[in-house]
Amino acid sequence: MSYSILRRPLQTTGLLLVLGLVPTCLFASAFESLFSPGELSRAHQEFDQQCNQCHDKSDKSRQDTLCLDCHDHEDIRKDIQDKTGFHGQLEYTGGNDCKQCHREHRGRQAGLATITAGSFKHLNTDFPLEGKHRVVDCHSCHEPEKKYSQAPVECVGCHKEQDVHKGELGRECDSCHVARGWNESGFDHDTVDDFPLRGKHKDTDCQLCHVGNRYKDTPRQCASCHALNDIHGGRYGNKCHSCHQEKGWDQVTFDHNKDTDYRLTGSHKTALCDSCHTGQPYEEKLDTKCISCHQNDDEHKGRNGKQCQDCHSTQQWGKTQFNHEQDTDFALTGKHSELSCNSCHKSSTETKLKTDCYSCHGHADPHQGEMGKDCAQCHGTTGWRAEVFFEHDITRFPLIGMHAVTACEQCHFSQNFSEAPSSCIKCHQSEDEHD
Repeated sequence: MSYSILRRPLQTTGLLLVLGLVPTCLFASAFESLFSPGELSRAHQEFDQQCNQCHDKSDKSRQDTLCLDCHDHEDIRKDIQDKTGFHGQLEYTGGNDCKQCHREHRGRQAGLATITAGSFKHLNTDFPLEGKHRVVDCHSCHEPEKKYSQAPVECVGCHKEQDVHKGELGRECDSCHVARGWNESGFDHDTVDDFPLRGKHKDTDCQLCHVGNRYKDTPRQCASCHALNDIHGGRYGNKCHSCHQEKGWDQVTFDHNKDTDYRLTGSHKTALCDSCHTGQPYEEKLDTKCISCHQNDDEHKGRNGKQCQDCHSTQQWGKTQFNHEQDTDFALTGKHSELSCNSCHKSSTETKLKTDCYSCHGHADPHQGEMGKDCAQCHGTTGWRAEVFFEHDITRFPLIGMHAVTACEQCHFSQNFSEAPSSCIKCHQSEDEHD
């Protein structure tokens, strides 16, 4: 400028004369306009002739203060003081910091902010973008007619329509949900609520307990959720946890051997509780005699008394621990070992049975008592017709010669062996060649 004035002394002199006729205030404004670095933006065009609105020639450090005096309606000054919001996160040097991002004198069409949506770092705000927020379009949260700082920071501000709880759980969505997605919950049931999730409860879907997304006043008693699983039909009350645990219904904590005076052994270990406890809750004291539960299983129909344990064990009914040979003076051999107990023990009033054969088999004696009652002289327990060992030589008719190999039936025509003739002619008359 100084070079142009030296080249054109007449024009410069004329200009100075004109300016000298202008009042001092107008002169200062005109002078500032003359040296303006460029046209103001559309937002500030009303201050084209009022440089002192934005510039303090005496103290350049007040530049930011002048900016904030005009723009305090956006709470920028408060954000800077409290170090909140986007402007509060920036580092200030105490000089003309505003113009680092907001440039003026670039014409009516130029924007004031040098930062764009693409270069803006949301990390420098009170709301850093995480999870699904990082891929959401800016206009999803920042409405066109509102300033960016007016975007809601509460989840419900944007997601109210997606709230399946219909506001019943308040506005603190982030106490349960995370930015990775609605279905991924950050809610810690163990620390926030007084119902820690253990065992099978850990893998259970929330909706199974919180039906219809109702989380308040959720019942905590087992029976409230598991009434349909209660195989006891409610007979044992609502204290399921006294026997069962969260690992599964089959994982019972109740130890019958320790918690009662009746140990479960053998088949009793695998029996259902309801097999014995058919009435009211377990506080009821049951009769521990076998017959109290197994009366319908008693094939003896009560004939052998009620001391089932004398013969049977808890393994199973078919296996008995009674040893007939050791516990009595009558060993069961041959056909006797295959018989049922009731074949001989027909009455429960019998204290001791007779052990002679005739006591059981007298009614079937084919000899009609003619051979006496000592059946064991000829027969054994393997069968009536097997191993007959009658010694004929001790009778009045010893078997000599061909008689020793003759079949019994040749002489004994009936089971009454004493009727057999002892004279030769009685059997051999038809063979008498002497007539």
